[in-house]
Amino acid sequence: MGAGTTSHRGRRPHRGRRPHRGRRDCAVASPAARLCRRGHSLRASSCERGIALIVVLWLTILLTVIASGFAYSMRGEALAARNTMSLAQARAAADGAVERVAYELFRPRNLADVWSADGQPHSWKDGEIDITATAVDEASRVDLNSANEPLLKGLLQNVGGLDPETAQHVLEAILDWRDPDDLRRPNGAEAADYRAAGLKYGPSNMRFESAGELGRVLGVTPALMAKLADSVTVYSRQRGINPATASRDVLLALPGVTAEQVDTFIAARAEAIANRLPIPPFAAAQGMAVGAARAWRIVVQARLPDGVTFVRDAVVDSQFSQRRPLVVLLWQDGAPRPRTESTPANENAMQKNGSSKS
Repeated sequence: MGAGTTSHRGRRPHRGRRPHRGRRDCAVASPAARLCRRGHSLRASSCERGIALIVVLWLTILLTVIASGFAYSMRGEALAARNTMSLAQARAAADGAVERVAYELFRPRNLADVWSADGQPHSWKDGEIDITATAVDEASRVDLNSANEPLLKGLLQNVGGLDPETAQHVLEAILDWRDPDDLRRPNGAEAADYRAAGLKYGPSNMRFESAGELGRVLGVTPALMAKLADSVTVYSRQRGINPATASRDVLLALPGVTAEQVDTFIAARAEAIANRLPIPPFAAAQGMAVGAARAWRIVVQARLPDGVTFVRDAVVDSQFSQRRPLVVLLWQDGAPRPRTESTPANENAMQKNGSSKS
């Protein structure tokens, strides 16, 4: 070769071109690359497993919450079903007890263990159900349809707590409600007065159909009605009251009577009942005393061992006829009453007046 020519073998390859070494580097670096790629794959797998674990934990918590809610709901339904069944048992026992009380009251008076409609409690057990029953004639209350005006006004003042002027207005409104005409008494209320008060009804101009109807009379507020509810009736058909069975509030409705006179009479009456002696007369009745009515109010409370309680409040009319010996005038659910404290008078009455087992 000439001097001017350069051998191909003597040429230096361009520094930037390293094809063969690049192949060798790639071949040499391939294990590390594979390890790197493998590390990425392991980290990706670990990340996926962590996410799956979190999803499983959340699903477990969600299923636990759903199962707990379902269990709580089923427990509530089971308790509701059990309470419904217990209430049905108590209701049936109370309804049956009303019939037993009526039977006991119908028995001849000359028997030693006969029951009387004097308000004394009678207790017995019907299986596991504790039953307490009382019976009292409806003349123990003030009849809204038949009571005379002084008795009604005394009830409004001494039991309802009204002043004399307000009591007179309410009294005449009661009289206007039950009379058959539209003539307004000086202090009473007829249809125009009810409209003026913004009410959409007026007086019925007929006898009260229920004691609760008293709450519709103009001037009778819910607070006043709550005070009078246990002292009024529409079933006695008596102008006066029976002092032998009347409550303290009803006795206080008698005109001119004092609280001391009433308390003294109640103590003497309780002692006479406990010893099965005739009840002494109440001199303060002043001609407003009447005998026992033929309508009886029977209140029965049935209590199961689990605490479920049902009260039946009934009024029956003893017709004393073979075809219809008993007519039901009122049949409603009552409110459970607190247990009375044990006193010697109550214990004697319970022992002498019918504690028995059915």
